[in-house]
Amino acid sequence: MNETALTIHQKFMRIALEQAGEALMLKEFPVGVVFVHKRQVIASGKREHSQDQTGVVNEMDHAEILALRNLPDHDIKRDEIVVYSTMEPCLMCYSTLILNGIRHIVYAYEDVMGGGTNLSLQHLSPLYQEMEIEIIPHILRRQSLLLFKSFFSDKTNNYWKDSLLAHYTFNCEV
Repeated sequence: MNETALTIHQKFMRIALEQAGEALMLKEFPVGVVFVHKRQVIASGKREHSQDQTGVVNEMDHAEILALRNLPDHDIKRDEIVVYSTMEPCLMCYSTLILNGIRHIVYAYEDVMGGGTNLSLQHLSPLYQEMEIEIIPHILRRQSLLLFKSFFSDKTNNYWKDSLLAHYTFNCEV
């Protein structure tokens, strides 16, 4: 990756990190996402936990899904969109992104527990086998890792508290 591409990726990842920081201030999982088309942010989202009346968390309101819902209606070639996420998209988000025509994903921090970007599309049904997806990991990883360390350090937080991801995060070097 050339220096210009790295600088562009860092610029947009910083915006995603701002979204994640807003989520963290609301005591939400610090995932922020921006969708970029021709170097313009066209949609964004941050992790939100909605709960039903019994307190069960709705696990579908991930930042990527919310950003997809916020995409403008006008004609944008979705294969030209670059998604910037502070955490590697989970399997649900990854498959939803690619089914919606997204072909470029840049993320900061790897999701060792539920990341979906290492899924080999060639071993799936024909619909997926022809897809070519560009994945660029670890852009501003340190900054994202610090957000997750802060999240998991919050004693009032119980979300994924004793998970593989929490343990991995605490053991990662900053």
